[in-house]
Amino acid sequence: MSFAVPFPAPFGATPSDLPVERWTLRSPSGVEAAVLTYGAVLHSLRVPGPERRPPAEVVLSLPDVKHYATHGAYLGAVVGRFANRIAAGTFTLDGTRHQIPGNDRGNSLHGGADGFDRRLWRAEPCERPDGAASVRLSLDSPHGDQGFPGSLQVSVTYTLASDGSLTLDYHAVTDRPTPVNLTHHAYFNLSGNPDRGVLDHLLTVDAAAYLPIDETGLPLPGAPAPVAGSPFDFTRARRIGARVAEPDEQLARAGGYDHCWVLDDHDRPSGEGQSGLRRAARLEDPGSGRVLEVHTSEPGLQVYAGQQLDGGFGDLLGRRLGAHSGLCLETQHFPDSPNRPDYPSTVLRPDQTLRSRTVLNFPHLAAVAR
Repeated sequence: MSFAVPFPAPFGATPSDLPVERWTLRSPSGVEAAVLTYGAVLHSLRVPGPERRPPAEVVLSLPDVKHYATHGAYLGAVVGRFANRIAAGTFTLDGTRHQIPGNDRGNSLHGGADGFDRRLWRAEPCERPDGAASVRLSLDSPHGDQGFPGSLQVSVTYTLASDGSLTLDYHAVTDRPTPVNLTHHAYFNLSGNPDRGVLDHLLTVDAAAYLPIDETGLPLPGAPAPVAGSPFDFTRARRIGARVAEPDEQLARAGGYDHCWVLDDHDRPSGEGQSGLRRAARLEDPGSGRVLEVHTSEPGLQVYAGQQLDGGFGDLLGRRLGAHSGLCLETQHFPDSPNRPDYPSTVLRPDQTLRSRTVLNFPHLAAVAR
């Protein structure tokens, strides 16, 4: 069994004319991934179909850095310092109030207008005992960055294993208390054709409850709501589009699905490594036979069905990315956690290390890996 060593290639430049690299990882399973140093973007994820059918591109991607810097859809990026929303961009930590720029209906979204998705990360290959292809991307976020306290050193490591699974390992340390919530914003379409959309994909979410939202996308006060009997019940595999058009207040507020599910057993202690992971979701495209399973150490999963993609820009092949072209499965802590003491804490302190892991598995490739 052999792996190709990750290697960089030039991929244009940032708006400030700094060079951007594209790192390619390959697996004996036939899966190939490519990562940009701009935004730590997963620029490509090519996955074969069942029975060794040719690979297809299963994440939405843009043709150049200019498009990533211009459009606000966070395609494939690592977002932070705080993924999802903070109410009015304000929070109080240890008695001090902090203000983050509002960039979504008065709230702070994904760390503010100049979040980690618009930064140039440093990349280096990682040596692993199993020989898997792996690249680490690192970023320094200074004290006061977008209003957040503390200097934060953060990294995300992409590792492509022999079975084709892609692991994302997040690591962060700080010199003073600060909220941190990192996630990955890939838009999946297992058919390989964004024109087909994802409404016919089958989705399972391992969660019996979700967080209802207000008109600005913030979680409502109170306990999570049960999914049973609602359009949010994906405890068994169901078409994403099966109930998305129903006259439901929560669907109307988001224009479809853009909510955080509370994963089953989310308060179980979870640590670094496979033993700390729980399955969050399973996605299947009946047409191609491709299957994706998402496992994570995080307590929540934001499911966003891409309804705000408006066809205003195209992918690598020039195909317009319209509504429901892709589905986001964002493993993370809960929205607005800095203002919600009833939620699991997102505060990172100087004597702590943030470690988080998400694994993307493709069960239909099991026979290929053998």
